[in-house]
Amino acid sequence: MVQTPAEILTLEEFLKLPETEPASEYIDGHIIQKPMPQGEHSVIQTELPSAINLAVKPKQIARAFTELRCNFGGRSIIPDVSVFLWNRIPRKENGGVANVFSIYPDWTIEILSPEQSQTKVIKNILHCLKYGTQMGWLIDPEEQSVFVYLPDQPTAFYDQEKAILPVPEFAKDFNLTLEGLFSWLLE
Repeated sequence: MVQTPAEILTLEEFLKLPETEPASEYIDGHIIQKPMPQGEHSVIQTELPSAINLAVKPKQIARAFTELRCNFGGRSIIPDVSVFLWNRIPRKENGGVANVFSIYPDWTIEILSPEQSQTKVIKNILHCLKYGTQMGWLIDPEEQSVFVYLPDQPTAFYDQEKAILPVPEFAKDFNLTLEGLFSWLLE
């Protein structure tokens, strides 16, 4: 989706627009459509949140969501996977999960798609960290590697099969190696 300068919208105006397929994000006054997920991306985006939820959801520690719109800090982004601490999940009066998440995720995970701008994805991860996200992952299926972003720390890079990927403290019961992550692509 391309915009002319006259078409720059406010976040509030953007949020009133109908959803697009694939989804669009609102970044720095511009609407940017996400690429359509392909096979590798889809497999990881399906398996990873399920695995995280097995470790954190039964004890009501946290919950992982896929393709959830998060509106904060003047942006509306849709991480591939966003994990929220249980007590931070927006709720309706009846206790159910709310539809609108106007907060940052506690852990943001992006899966790089072919032809997707790595810079744009990293900027979204850094935006999350700026507003309070504890950790960000950038998974690159093609390179079979993971970049791990933490606030005020150097970026870590994992490309060894046996490497255990770091997770936020609240998810310490979730253990995943790089080999385990990418083995989902072989199933």
